[in-house]
Amino acid sequence: METVAILGYGRFGSALGQLFAEAGISHRAYDAGPVSLALAGLATRVDSVEALVEGAGYVIVAVPVERLREALLEIRPYLERSRTPPIVLDVGSVKVHPAAALNEVLGDALPWVATHPLFGPLSLALAERPLRVVVCPARAHREAADRVRSLYEQIGCEVIEQTPEAHDRVMAHTHALTFFVAKGMIDAGAGMEVPFAPPSFQAMARAIDAVRSDAGHLFSAVARDNPFARDARKELVAALFAIDKAFDERAEGAHGDSTGPLAIPDLGERSPELKQTREHIDAVDLEIVRLLGRRTQLARRAADAKVKLGAPVLDAARETEVMRARRAWAAEMKLEPDAIEDVFRDIVKMSRRAQRRP
Repeated sequence: METVAILGYGRFGSALGQLFAEAGISHRAYDAGPVSLALAGLATRVDSVEALVEGAGYVIVAVPVERLREALLEIRPYLERSRTPPIVLDVGSVKVHPAAALNEVLGDALPWVATHPLFGPLSLALAERPLRVVVCPARAHREAADRVRSLYEQIGCEVIEQTPEAHDRVMAHTHALTFFVAKGMIDAGAGMEVPFAPPSFQAMARAIDAVRSDAGHLFSAVARDNPFARDARKELVAALFAIDKAFDERAEGAHGDSTGPLAIPDLGERSPELKQTREHIDAVDLEIVRLLGRRTQLARRAADAKVKLGAPVLDAARETEVMRARRAWAAEMKLEPDAIEDVFRDIVKMSRRAQRRP
């Protein structure tokens, strides 16, 4: 199996290395800052870019977007020396500028693919699934894109193909706006560390926490380096100004009802109560299945840790404590503790099977 080389082993590079390690894919890494490598301990560490590139099948450039072109220029001489040059791919959160840099520095002569993994260290720590990756194939390197797709699929990712422009347009109205709104709410001190909050804010608070977990340069990158982010920002700000103005006018008596900018569109034609309730139940059940998938991934990670410690899969004391805690949670939520314990005993059995699976 071909070796994966990772240039830049910071928070995301090491998180990606963890996926390769779990999939049994050989990988090595080089980073000018040695601390992350020493702490991660997942990849074989090399001491130079030359040693990183030599004999690799893939070179993943996991550096901030603003440093990508510089990094590509640094590795190009070593790529050119290879009898079979490795495929170079970036992992930036924007794609138009990185794809242009890849094309400028590597062109048609050296294989490259622009990619964006739609996950990060927090997603992996929470075992969120599915993991998705956007791949932007270069016209001159279609075969390279197919191989990169296969590589991502080997580490459990779903692959979505897009052009760099289509990718950045979507990210401008999703990723960039999420960071923008979260930064504004953080700076405004909106609801930070309150003892209670409605469910609507709790969902936003989770998004803010996810944004805060990302490195600061990512906020700048998705806002500055996405060519469509500025227009998306301006549209949002204009809409917010219109809403704010409408509230001021309503306070002054100009409007008496929630119309115009104050109207919030509903979900369309309302379904009969039973149909709507069943749809909600289906949505909850889907979320339960997704959570079980995450729990299974975490159970497998726990199994790996037990192997390193020489500990048995079955931990009776831990399972007893798990059941005691779940019964207490059930009582707090006015549910039947016996029924909840039955559910969790089945979940624990499923986790135990996952831990024993080779």
